[in-house]
Amino acid sequence: MWAGEGPRVIRSPVRFDQTFLDAPTVHVSVAMLDMDSGANHRFDLQAERVTASGFDIIFRTWGDTRVARVRVSWLAIGSVAYRDNWDVI
Repeated sequence: MWAGEGPRVIRSPVRFDQTFLDAPTVHVSVAMLDMDSGANHRFDLQAERVTASGFDIIFRTWGDTRVARVRVSWLAIGSVAYRDNWDVI
């Protein structure tokens, strides 16, 4: 991601410790980003191929953007088998 120009993509698979009943809703966010200050900061972060057992984190950049490091956080929320199983404390 640091060297080169044009479109660049990193795909990182995530597997859940426990399988959900069905595909959960997944939220991804940038927790840390280390980029060159001499170029525009262009990036796109997405969750793709979401299934009950996991998903892929996709990080894209393009143009002259130079990325040294990125750390991504994620949260997956799925359905429960029975309405009474939903417990918020």
